[in-house]
Amino acid sequence: MNKTLKQAIALALCSSLAWGTASALDLKGVLKDAVNEQLGTGSKTEPTTANNDTQSNASAQDKLANINWKNPSREDEIAVGRNVTGTILGAAPLVNDAQLQQYVNKVGRWVASQSERADLPWHFGVIDSNDVNAFAAPGGYVLITKGLYLRLTSEAQLAGVLGHEIAHVVQKHHLKVMQKQALLDAGTSFLKEKISKNKLTQRAVSTGAEISARNLDKSAEFEADSMGTVLAARAGYEAYGLAEVLQEMETINNNDGSVALLFQTHPHPDDRLAQLSLVSGDQMDKISGGKTLENRLYKLK
Repeated sequence: MNKTLKQAIALALCSSLAWGTASALDLKGVLKDAVNEQLGTGSKTEPTTANNDTQSNASAQDKLANINWKNPSREDEIAVGRNVTGTILGAAPLVNDAQLQQYVNKVGRWVASQSERADLPWHFGVIDSNDVNAFAAPGGYVLITKGLYLRLTSEAQLAGVLGHEIAHVVQKHHLKVMQKQALLDAGTSFLKEKISKNKLTQRAVSTGAEISARNLDKSAEFEADSMGTVLAARAGYEAYGLAEVLQEMETINNNDGSVALLFQTHPHPDDRLAQLSLVSGDQMDKISGGKTLENRLYKLK
């Protein structure tokens, strides 16, 4: 992963097996909109006029400028998440495989439908990076790297990984860090200088997300592991999917550059496995009938 991508990602920061009635999502188009908002570029997938592009970008900026950081609404949260996701995708595009993106989106939305925030407009994608990592942004945006996806051996493992990131969104772990930063900046600026709402939000998104990515409390990561495992099990998957991924991560050399950022932003896999075992006890052993679905895991072209 190049330096630009690392910096961008630092700003970012988580029954039966039917797919339900959710319609297929044009993930690439939706997330491309987020890139357009962040970078101020026009969409290549839909013909637009310069005037329409200007109005679209102005609308996006208006949403960010008017966020109520004392009590962010659902719409505020989604607007922030789109902005953060656009930052990531500006440096690491989605893997150019529409079937892969549709597949991961279906799995993710099914797992997310088991959560307390199933009504969010959930979006999932695989970014073209060889690093081993996954990221969540407020409002229901979840991205995993190609490097991580290639290490998965079953759909249950994918569900566990996505469940962890979904849990971050459900618990608003990153949003709370950004909110705290925004309110701190607001208080400081009140004493020193007047600051515009738009600048306040941009600082909250960048500084707050960076803090979130580097120093998210260990308890939040442990909570996401536990909740993610539960969500995947509720969705009908074998409960040990995430634990298997953590065991795989244990085998990667700490000096391997592909996991450098992961180990900087998360507790070590050993600690996560120990905490997951402590919290779950023998409960996972009592869950029967979960599916692993190795053969259904989409193979990258």
